[in-house]
Amino acid sequence: MSNDFGSPSGDGAAHVPGHGAPQQPYGQPYQQQQPYQQQGGPTYGYPPPGYGAPHQGPPPKVKVKPSVGWIVGAWLVFVLSVIIGIGGFAGGIFSAITDAAPASSFGPGEKTTVSLDPADKPAIYVAAAKGTNFECQIEGDPGSVKLQQPGIQQTVTANGQLWELALRIGVDKAGDYPITCTTSDNADAKFGVGKEIAANSVVGGALVLIGVPSFGFLLAVIVTIVVLVRRSGARKRQAAAAAAQWGQPGPYGR
Repeated sequence: MSNDFGSPSGDGAAHVPGHGAPQQPYGQPYQQQQPYQQQGGPTYGYPPPGYGAPHQGPPPKVKVKPSVGWIVGAWLVFVLSVIIGIGGFAGGIFSAITDAAPASSFGPGEKTTVSLDPADKPAIYVAAAKGTNFECQIEGDPGSVKLQQPGIQQTVTANGQLWELALRIGVDKAGDYPITCTTSDNADAKFGVGKEIAANSVVGGALVLIGVPSFGFLLAVIVTIVVLVRRSGARKRQAAAAAAQWGQPGPYGR
């Protein structure tokens, strides 16, 4: 008895139910079907390693504090202190010279009465040609007034007139004193009563000239050192924080 396992159409080809895919003809070399690939597009399949991983860029730059402007400002303060020192010294000397110069003058043989105070350190100034011989007298109680040769050469200029310190006046008390000066051979000369240039004015001006710029320089150096040290520490802390946040780079870099 024979059984027909063929298809109802009788073509002799057996079909397995549920399998409609075309079969490879017997005797032909096997050909593996490739996955569908769109022309001009990426291949559908597994993504390459690292594809789609979040991108980690360099850490954002943070401004380092304190700013370099502190250093610039400190040295500008030093420059200003130098200007103040020079101005203070020059101003003190100019004030001392102006205060020491005679306010009025008198000629040879003229008697003039002047108000003298021992606290002002009064002095007689002369304006004459070099080598002019002169003599001065001051009236007062014997022993209470005296004239002394100055131990230093000192000149002052006021209103375009050059005055040279001639004699120091020593008085015991403040008051009005008559003074007379004469010259040999009636030489032309001018006399006047002023003050000695106070030593404390010169010393004070010198202290301002040296002290103020020195303080400004010391301040600038200290600020510069502190700012540089703190900026270096801030950079190191930022580098450490960045390394902890982003991790060290691998053997192939990032």
